[in-house]
Amino acid sequence: MAAHDIPGPGQQPGSPTQRRTAVPLDERRRMRHESRTSQTYKAFLSYLRDVGQLPSEQAAEDAAVSVLCVLEQRLVGEEDNDLEAQLPMKLRELMVRCDRHEAGPPPQKFGRAEMLTMVAEDLDMEPDDTEPIIRAVFSAIQAQISTGESDDIGGELPPDLRDLWVHPA
Repeated sequence: MAAHDIPGPGQQPGSPTQRRTAVPLDERRRMRHESRTSQTYKAFLSYLRDVGQLPSEQAAEDAAVSVLCVLEQRLVGEEDNDLEAQLPMKLRELMVRCDRHEAGPPPQKFGRAEMLTMVAEDLDMEPDDTEPIIRAVFSAIQAQISTGESDDIGGELPPDLRDLWVHPA
């Protein structure tokens, strides 16, 4: 039995305290960070499901990735990076893998109709049916980011998209 396996005073062999000390500190920190990251992401998806009345966690995730990818297509300068920095890590990871980000197109100027169409294509829906989903995702995003960041994003959007952003679900 190694020295770190010997129970201390009041410890039983295999007790939680003994098992915890057997796991290196860096590994315990990584595990706690991953747990918090996962909880934050699940809370984001749960909020989105509730607000958007989406049928499943997968539907909420698909909606979030689509809307965020399209939104980032519209943002210029460093605003997309500022937004990403405030989002749950797992959502950022999904966004990096979305088709629009892999293609790497530069920011584009488009309005509400184009956004509805792009999200509709991603989600295999009719454009008119995507507005409530976009509003729900915008609401969930705004629950995650600072008021200042929300104002910055709203300031970059044309009036028709700003209306969706400023008046989410």
